[in-house]
Amino acid sequence: MLDRIALALLVIGGINWGLIGIFRFDLVAFLFGGSAAVISRIVYTLVAVSAIWCISLFFKDDDRVLAVG
Repeated sequence: MLDRIALALLVIGGINWGLIGIFRFDLVAFLFGGSAAVISRIVYTLVAVSAIWCISLFFKDDDRVLAVG
């Protein structure tokens, strides 16, 4: 379950970085009151921790990690 949460946060982070790169629009900052707002910083930190967590997925032999359902 933790792997799925981490992957979902990485998808959110990836979409946000795509929006920043293409449109110069930071969705997280827009939704939560700026990039320096406490809630925005929490979201950014959770995405970073998720990325670090997902490094472990490269070393798992279990194919069910990314399975749907």
